[in-house]
Amino acid sequence: IHRRVLKDVLPFSAFLTDSFERRHNYLRISLTEKCNLRCQYCMPQEGVTLTPRSHLLTAEELLMLARLFVREGVNKIRLTGGEPLIRPDVLHIIAELRKLEGLKTIAVTTNGMNLTRLLPSLKKAGVNLLNISLDTLVPAKFEFITRRKGFHKVMEGIEKAIEMGYNPVKVNCVVMRGLNEDELIDFVSLTERKPLDVRFIEYMPFDGNRWNFKMMVSYQEMLDCLKQKWPNLEPAPGEETDTAKAFRVPGFRGQLGFITSMSEHFCGSCNRLRITADGNLKVCLFGNSEVSLRDCLRSGATEEELLHIIGAAVGRKKKQHAGMFNISQMKNRPMILIGGALLSTTKFRDSTLQFARHCHSKTPECGFDLKIPHTDAQSSSLDGTSEQLTHTDAQGKASMVNVGSKAVTSRTAMACGKVIMGPKAFNLMCANQLAKGDALAVAQLAGIMGAKQASSLIPLCHPLPLDHASVSIELLEEEHAVIVKATCQTTGRTGVEMEALTAVAVATLTLYDMCKAVSHDIHITDIKLLSKTGGQRGDFHRSPDS
Repeated sequence: IHRRVLKDVLPFSAFLTDSFERRHNYLRISLTEKCNLRCQYCMPQEGVTLTPRSHLLTAEELLMLARLFVREGVNKIRLTGGEPLIRPDVLHIIAELRKLEGLKTIAVTTNGMNLTRLLPSLKKAGVNLLNISLDTLVPAKFEFITRRKGFHKVMEGIEKAIEMGYNPVKVNCVVMRGLNEDELIDFVSLTERKPLDVRFIEYMPFDGNRWNFKMMVSYQEMLDCLKQKWPNLEPAPGEETDTAKAFRVPGFRGQLGFITSMSEHFCGSCNRLRITADGNLKVCLFGNSEVSLRDCLRSGATEEELLHIIGAAVGRKKKQHAGMFNISQMKNRPMILIGGALLSTTKFRDSTLQFARHCHSKTPECGFDLKIPHTDAQSSSLDGTSEQLTHTDAQGKASMVNVGSKAVTSRTAMACGKVIMGPKAFNLMCANQLAKGDALAVAQLAGIMGAKQASSLIPLCHPLPLDHASVSIELLEEEHAVIVKATCQTTGRTGVEMEALTAVAVATLTLYDMCKAVSHDIHITDIKLLSKTGGQRGDFHRSPDS
């Protein structure tokens, strides 16, 4: 978490280099979750619930993240979906990406339905690599697989791309037993006179696509089938980080390849990261761990803070995915929502709330110690108020304070807390070797999310629009402890003490949750307000010794 960018010393950004020394210079960005096809291997039969538009990355947010990744060493960006070409501002996004110094390749993966119409503008904007999805050369079968008409539009798009000089034009074909494995030879025959790179993709499991091992046609089976037709099929040269095992038939203009995600993984040379349309960073296509860069952006995170979060996520990337049978049992998004954890925001919030309730009912086990300062009966409270409780009415019943008459001012609050976790859990956390992933990065993000949810968790707390929220973590090696600090800012009629305290509470609880598999002897203590500014009752600053 303390990595620094030293471009004059390091050959590649430390933030984009994982613990296995894989350098991630290739970023896939999903522009939308929507699609104008309903492919069976991609879209669940019952459809998907689309993310609300306000939760998707705006063009400005997307470009800001792209600039950050390119600055750190990404030189290839692929735009995916859903179907990226149905996003209205796709040409604007591509044109802005083309301005990024150091970005060599802008690629687009498309189903080809709108390609003929948009291709001249796409090329002018800066697209220099095209991948077109096509799973069959039979129009009726196309309609069955995609649940839509449009075969001739896709073929026209492929021809248009060749006409406009794209070489090669990559054609992606997901091979499924009983549907299209009988068309392998027909697809390869297309490469005889056309500059096509046909890539056969092993059928992969995602939520809702009813993946079945019997439907998967392995790379070796496909290769054996093609060698019966072309015994002289030969390997073609490629880059170390290529996903496809490339071959060509001697004398053919194009070539073919196999993407062997299931039968022979290529994790050792993986250089890809993904950003979903809703702004989550996925470091592995077959991992369910995601980090919301969108939430960080909208919480006011600086570029340096974003880099630490990205670096932590990349740093916990596993050596390889779990294998086809484990993947098929694993919870992951439908393919259409990936585009080519922290969990999703809702699931993460729910699990955090469940854990908080668990700790509330089992305080001794958690060691949760919320210390409330003792005040003398004749003295004022911490921020200069009287001893009269403000959240009760004349009859002593709970009541929300009316702040309508208060002035709108700039207000800040800082709180802190301590987690004492013992040497084993502390050392595993520092080495990023916990089974659940990078506890420090997840806790930071959880704290920010907690600050934004304070009014939902605390019944009489006013909902406030936060101008900024940040969470920092300090490691105390001698004590095997962690200090969590949170700062919140708002412009409003009441203060943000509760937001800062909630951020600390949620971040410390998250650390407990991430580490409890190693040890339950974890003590959360000393959660307290450090300072507040703004408001009619004046400022408060806790003395260093209190």
